[in-house]
Amino acid sequence: MSAGDPGDASEAKARLRAQLRERRAARTDAERAAAGERLAGHVSTMPAATVAAFVGTKTEPPTLPLLHALRATGRAVLLPVLREDMDLEWAPFEGEDALRPARLGLLEPTAASLGLDAVRAAELVLAPALAVDRDGRRLGQGGGSYDRALERSGAPVVAVVFDEEVLDAPVPVEPHDRPVAGVLTPGGGLRWLDGRTERRP
Repeated sequence: MSAGDPGDASEAKARLRAQLRERRAARTDAERAAAGERLAGHVSTMPAATVAAFVGTKTEPPTLPLLHALRATGRAVLLPVLREDMDLEWAPFEGEDALRPARLGLLEPTAASLGLDAVRAAELVLAPALAVDRDGRRLGQGGGSYDRALERSGAPVVAVVFDEEVLDAPVPVEPHDRPVAGVLTPGGGLRWLDGRTERRP
């Protein structure tokens, strides 16, 4: 392969994903739970009235405490519904009891889907990631679902990761990968990657 070949980036992403997944799997349930509570503590930094988010599952940062905190402060929360073609529709989050198991180990709302374009209503999008670098390059799980969904949203996108998953080294990307505007971590809170300390969507 020649330098800069998309295949090079794909292989580099696969190697980095394997490393990050191994690190995540080593965390204890107690460590993950504590991280989720700390994420919820940053709810006041998110002034958007409608937030598109996700339910962290398996080894991801737990986001349910944050989702509950967003609703408790009067925000509308949209969650993804994974389609057969791996694209994302969206439905309202109405509480933990209104979630159901779905494909790929995900949890989805039981509420009726609002369709593919419902993400346009969000003023802030919280996206899952395995890592993000300081220039906003995001490493996802590899399915491409969020890259497609984010094409429909003009809102700032924030990657939700653990603190050590904000990398100094550049994250390998391919042409379809969408950058993010900020990062949310348990310890560091919400940080905008354009250098500003506060930004309203």
